[in-house]
Amino acid sequence: MRIVMIGSGYVGLVSGACLADFGHQVCCVDKDASKIEALHNGRIPIFEPGLDELVAKNVAAGQLEFSLDLIEALPNADAVFIAVGTPSRRGDGHADLSYVYAAAREMAPHLDPGTVVVTKSTVPVGTGDEVERIIREQCPDLTFSVASNPEFLREGAAIEDFKRPDRVVIGVNDDHAANVLREIYRPLLGNETRLLVMTRRAAELTKYAANAFLATKISFINEIADLCERVGADVQNVAKGIGLDTRIGARFLQPGPGYGGSCFPKDTLALLKTAQDYEAPLRIVEAVVTSNDNRKRSMGRKVIHALDGPPQGKTVALLGLTFKANTDDMRDSPSLAIVRALQDAGVTVRAFDPEGMEQAAKVLDDVTYCDDAYDAMEGADAAVIVTEWDAFRALDFQRAGTVLRNSLLVDLRNLYDRADIERHGFRYVAVGR
Repeated sequence: MRIVMIGSGYVGLVSGACLADFGHQVCCVDKDASKIEALHNGRIPIFEPGLDELVAKNVAAGQLEFSLDLIEALPNADAVFIAVGTPSRRGDGHADLSYVYAAAREMAPHLDPGTVVVTKSTVPVGTGDEVERIIREQCPDLTFSVASNPEFLREGAAIEDFKRPDRVVIGVNDDHAANVLREIYRPLLGNETRLLVMTRRAAELTKYAANAFLATKISFINEIADLCERVGADVQNVAKGIGLDTRIGARFLQPGPGYGGSCFPKDTLALLKTAQDYEAPLRIVEAVVTSNDNRKRSMGRKVIHALDGPPQGKTVALLGLTFKANTDDMRDSPSLAIVRALQDAGVTVRAFDPEGMEQAAKVLDDVTYCDDAYDAMEGADAAVIVTEWDAFRALDFQRAGTVLRNSLLVDLRNLYDRADIERHGFRYVAVGR
């Protein structure tokens, strides 16, 4: 099938490349000329493991192309996916849908009869209704469909998630849209992937509800970790004890410095705004958002407390800056709050991240960016693991001990065993242990 993907950011580029790999003819469109030029030259504007090879393979096969011109790309399209950004709107926290609606207005006069317009972007309930209204207003006699197909991609594992998903959710209000989307995802159905067909509004809400529930699990185990520290229990044992309950599950029960990234922070906030608009308050989600904000700030205080004594004039080495491993995404990363807390207390910050330092430099001032973990630890009073990169799972503590001023490791991801670290002569501070 011929597919047009509007937006060549994280969701659009990964989705477009994977759909091309399924054998569809895909054109990814974006208004950012520098991004399209980079893609034409084989440069991927985001870091996602395996994406560069997948894009190159499908460009070479003639299955994937890139364009600045949406109108030129639209003829003969069976489906047009809207995969533009929906950031939190300044001032009120609602999802900013201006890019979604602009795409609908631009494409409307140029759609072929029978085209299915699909919202891939994360959008609040009712967005598909408005997209349909916008197109219908310009083209009252056009036969078309509007569907919802939310993405459930984890940064750092997006290609695997797209090709081997837990489920594919499609929200439709007519049989034609359902049939087109079934055909698009037909290569997945032989892998026992569950294709869930529901109404458009239900699909829109499913995305937000899923992210809010996962955020709830993270905040829950983080608060249990705090309690474990007070009562002398090990949160890893507690997490295993509840995670083996099949009704709960072990995933997202790893304590840490709080959730961040492009999804959970803005999606929980947008869901709260939708709930308020419909006078159906979500008190649990409200508590999750508050708990997570407090969590990030408390991690900075945890590091300061571990330094023992006045923090002014001390130096801390941050290992990891991105909100999670295997991405260069700094959006709402816990490291932002941690760095600010340390700097406010008079601490000098040195940092290393395998992929995120270029993006970090755009949002963090007065941080010294280093060549590797040991360079960051040079002369520091403590090393702090913020992100669970593989590079930090097997540190050479003999070498670390020679460059650190004080042998202190603050492990905000619980990557290490306390006894092993203490055998190397280090003082070890973890989360909930």
